[in-house]
Amino acid sequence: MKQVFIIHGWGGSSEKDWIPWAKRVLVQKGFEVHIPTMPDTDNPVIDKWVGHLAKEIGEIDKDTVLIGHSIGCQTILRYLEGFSTGSRIGKVILIAPWVSLKNLTSEEEPIARPWEETQINFDSLKSKAGSYVAVFSDDDPVVPYEENIKVFKEKLGAQIISKHKMGHFSQDEGITEIPFLLDLIGTSYQ
Repeated sequence: MKQVFIIHGWGGSSEKDWIPWAKRVLVQKGFEVHIPTMPDTDNPVIDKWVGHLAKEIGEIDKDTVLIGHSIGCQTILRYLEGFSTGSRIGKVILIAPWVSLKNLTSEEEPIARPWEETQINFDSLKSKAGSYVAVFSDDDPVVPYEENIKVFKEKLGAQIISKHKMGHFSQDEGITEIPFLLDLIGTSYQ
């Protein structure tokens, strides 16, 4: 059975944004779905989030799909950097991924800084998944569009998908379903 892990974003949970919808429709399609609750979600720390994800994931293989939202994308990539077994993950889908942010508050900046300044070894990631897909919105209020597309295309070799006026793919912006996700996984939404 294919298994899917969905890693929520900063301030997120398994009950926010499009994640409850994704879980419901993927379970209906026969997937085993895991949505770990990340630690201290309002103050995400790299080592804590990556360590927690490593404990939650366990055995993964070519039938595993990892889906991240925002900082959950970084968590997945940083987890995969340390992933050294002979297995390869089937697919990684990154929704609103970033290596740099904009429009942060003075309270958010010190939390984001380590995530922005601690480099990701993109070269080491290329062989760890069958494919990478990065989905961006042209009006994301916190993810610089062109800059992040360039990084994920050139450094990771990700398939880039651009959506129009979907913001940061969050419930606060009215995004509670993202049907295109099912096509990216390889199933259709009906």
